[in-house]
Amino acid sequence: MAPRCWRWWPWSAWPRTRPPPSESTQSRSRAPVGLNGSAGRPASAMYRSFCQQFSTQEQTPQICVVGSGPAGFYTAQHLLKHHSQAHVDIYEKQLVPFGLVRFGVAPDHPEVKNVINTFTRTAHSDRCAFHGNVVVGRDVTVQELRDAYHAVVLSYGAEDHKALEIPGEELPGVFSARAFVGWYNGLPENRELAPDLSCDTAVVLGQGNVALDVARILLTPPEHLEKTDITEAALGALRQSQVKTVWIVGRRGALQVAFTIKELREMIQLPGTRPILDPADFLGLQDRIKEVPRPRKRLMELLLRAATEKPGVAEAARWASASRAWGLRFFRSPQQVLPSPDGRRAAGIRLAVTRLEGVGEATRAVPTGDVEDLPCGLVLSSIGYKSRPIDPSVPFDPKLGVIPNMEGRVVDVPGLYCSGWVKRGPTGVITTTMTDSFVTGQILLQDLKAGLLPSGPRPGYAAVKALLGSRGVWPVSFSDWEKLDAEEVSRGQGAGKPREKLLDPQEMLRLLGR
Repeated sequence: MAPRCWRWWPWSAWPRTRPPPSESTQSRSRAPVGLNGSAGRPASAMYRSFCQQFSTQEQTPQICVVGSGPAGFYTAQHLLKHHSQAHVDIYEKQLVPFGLVRFGVAPDHPEVKNVINTFTRTAHSDRCAFHGNVVVGRDVTVQELRDAYHAVVLSYGAEDHKALEIPGEELPGVFSARAFVGWYNGLPENRELAPDLSCDTAVVLGQGNVALDVARILLTPPEHLEKTDITEAALGALRQSQVKTVWIVGRRGALQVAFTIKELREMIQLPGTRPILDPADFLGLQDRIKEVPRPRKRLMELLLRAATEKPGVAEAARWASASRAWGLRFFRSPQQVLPSPDGRRAAGIRLAVTRLEGVGEATRAVPTGDVEDLPCGLVLSSIGYKSRPIDPSVPFDPKLGVIPNMEGRVVDVPGLYCSGWVKRGPTGVITTTMTDSFVTGQILLQDLKAGLLPSGPRPGYAAVKALLGSRGVWPVSFSDWEKLDAEEVSRGQGAGKPREKLLDPQEMLRLLGR
């Protein structure tokens, strides 16, 4: 996949979220506007004039963060807290902030979204500014940001998914879990997904927390989601859903599952749903978990109880009356998505039976040669997220899906840093990202104190604003976001929801008068 860079491609080749020119904007830009400047003035000359303008002013560390999810906001928070003069600009490609908290956290986990309150306090600092609707690598290059700031931190997360790379993956009825999550959480690029939920059985490939999230949303009685911030379109589709059984499939065994105890407990207790767990899958597990770390041991003990112990009276009655079910399938690796007789959609998945080889961290699943076919009408691939390269000037490891770095310092690029998933890979929870981002922030401040960053003044957003204006880019401020936020909350009140998310970027811009 080619890195995105506005210099490489014709301007018309990129989908843009821009308002039509108003009379006022037309009057301001009657002179020809080119890719490198406005009114015939080169961008480099504009930048030099800004440097001269700022050269006599007292220096303030100008720092830029790319990405407004947890990694971006936690990095900004640490920088602002531990340097009393630093100014931080946060750039975001979406019109709205908060990244994975808004678009990744499940709608029935509102408590996890409370961290937005912390991020909002950071954004309200007079030394912090949010600039949404700016795609770094297209609207402005990383080098241009480095020219304008003393330091740049890349915190743009993992915005892609790992492909299955098996035959039939392209069939209708096969989706990445990332896209499915984006659909029910209101990510604009996924608003047209329209998954067909008319089948009886769905298969989720992967056994992490995201896999359990999508399985839980598929099986949760819709009335339990009505008071969440799930999109109305997704809620309507789930009300009509015919999915009764969800299989959650993993290449390895029970001891290697990647989900956490909270998500498992939610599945076991899900109203109107019963688990399908084969006791044979857990033989000998009791002995093997004696030496594992306590969190993993507690998780395995809960799995063992659900699979092998007789349920209590109330639980047995609930499971007996359940109309839906979910199950875990271990030692199965996807080999092929099977088409329907007419070849027009997914009708099943062929799974290779696996066994484990190696010990400890080197344990891997290898095929035994046996296969089995599992009928289903919906396949959701949840085998991992991955980051994309943002700009050709930034090193990127395509195999690991990260920016090569040492404690957040981008290798061989002084003044460039990274935090979050693009730094370490898509692992951990929000608190993991918090700790990771604080480390990057601290490393940056150490470099600043040691004189390893540019010593002269930098113009910061003033220079970038001029570049964006010359390219027809309309940044969205945090106060703009708060207007959109108020509109979402207002739309949700009638239905008793915390908000009804705006899905169309053009509608958002119209609401902002752009």
